[in-house]
Amino acid sequence: EGVIGTSEEDQSCEDLESSEGQEYGSRVADSDLREMLQKKYNGYLSNLRKEFLKKRKKGKLPKDARLILLDWWNAHCRWPYPTEEEKGKLAEKTGLEQKQINNWFINQRKRHWKPSEDVRFALMEGVSDGSSGTMLCFGSGTTGT
Repeated sequence: EGVIGTSEEDQSCEDLESSEGQEYGSRVADSDLREMLQKKYNGYLSNLRKEFLKKRKKGKLPKDARLILLDWWNAHCRWPYPTEEEKGKLAEKTGLEQKQINNWFINQRKRHWKPSEDVRFALMEGVSDGSSGTMLCFGSGTTGT
């Protein structure tokens, strides 16, 4: 009974060691490949990183600028569409660019404005008829026909 052989248990251990060795080898190969790619494309990657940082969202507008815009918003809540002249004045007051003013109003209207029933009615009437005599006085916040 001195027969030397391999039991199933011995065989499974050899298979395990073999697969661990392959796994380790592939990790080393991955690491080598990664280093090679980093060396080759390092300049390109750093330029991309700089570009992404430039384009990163700048965040909220300054608090004092937001308060000025909100004051205008609250004074014109029935029709919060500033004229080009009003946008220019707001840009001067806030120190923001006109594009920022435009975007703020677009977002504010989407998030917080629901036209009142009479404004919606007047707009629909103006679109459907055009000559209905409906007059909207949005500056004063009143609507008349």
